[in-house]
Amino acid sequence: MRFKKPIVYIFSVFILFLILMYIKNRHIDSNAETTRNLQVAVSNTSNAVPNQNEIVIVVVSCGMRQQETLNLLKSAIIFGLEHRLRFVVITEDNLMAGFREKLEDWSNIVKNKFTYEVLPLTFPKENEGEWRNLFKPCAAQRLFLPAILTDIDSVLYLDTDTLFISPVHDVWKFFQEFNSSQIAALSPEHEDENVGWYNRFSRHPYYGKLGVNSGVMLMNLTRMREFKWNLYMLPLYKEYKLKITWGDQDLINILFAYYPDKLHIFECQFNYRPDHCMYMSVCDAPHGIQIVHGNRGYFHSEKQPVFSTIYRLIEEYQLGTDIYRNIVAPLESAFASEDIRHTSCGKITDKFLKILKQTFQENTLYYDEDSS
Repeated sequence: MRFKKPIVYIFSVFILFLILMYIKNRHIDSNAETTRNLQVAVSNTSNAVPNQNEIVIVVVSCGMRQQETLNLLKSAIIFGLEHRLRFVVITEDNLMAGFREKLEDWSNIVKNKFTYEVLPLTFPKENEGEWRNLFKPCAAQRLFLPAILTDIDSVLYLDTDTLFISPVHDVWKFFQEFNSSQIAALSPEHEDENVGWYNRFSRHPYYGKLGVNSGVMLMNLTRMREFKWNLYMLPLYKEYKLKITWGDQDLINILFAYYPDKLHIFECQFNYRPDHCMYMSVCDAPHGIQIVHGNRGYFHSEKQPVFSTIYRLIEEYQLGTDIYRNIVAPLESAFASEDIRHTSCGKITDKFLKILKQTFQENTLYYDEDSS
């Protein structure tokens, strides 16, 4: 009989152990199921491909950039084709009325082609003055788009000195190529390390071997908010502000240097700059040049007149008229002149014309009959 109590004790401990293991396993299973549900919810949100029928274009315009900005938006209307566009213009208070007036005029000409909204500048209160004047007036606004445009999933951000010469959807569809971790897409800053700026002069981290250029940027704002993008900006600025040269572009390079898996890279023809042809042709663009970027004032100088000629013809074009007759044919004629042919970029004018000529044939009009 003296063994009865120890046996009962051992049996009780064993039963208690089984009960505890059962509870623990149920708890683990429950947590695992909850985690799976959360992962599915996040995955369904993060991996959603942006609306393919509406393309959201964001531009920030300050100072003397209003006409340049309007020319960019006009080029988007020309090459929007069957896709509906949504323009978000962020600008200074004194420029807002002018943007609204011109965009409303255009909206009456090309009905149902685009919607628009004109918003005021919004910067964090901390270091607001420095953010406003970082590199160029209000250029840093782009860094805070995820926190400002909370109702928008994804956008195509463009510098004011860019122009479409191919369908807008061609760059927008890169969103479909994002993997599950990528939050943005950019093109390389350079193609040749012998003339690269970041690899030769930078005093801060930068993406990849040659850095990236931020003039054309696809931004999945939903994923950027999940990544807590805005929380990185101020610490990075405080740490590197004495070492950056190109303002917001440098901060973007620094962030993606630390998180390279978050960035998708697209080809140079979607951000084609004078650097790609002024010394020698370093951007293959086998399918043609698609977005031109006249940085450093090349739209407004005759250093490489290919760029200023494209800008001028789009500026002179009247929406609703024959695109072939008023843009394509005059551009082809201008490119045949000696003034352009003898320049470095003038030697590859076929790449500037290729998609234009494919897109618009002779006598094609770009507006609906009921909107004329």
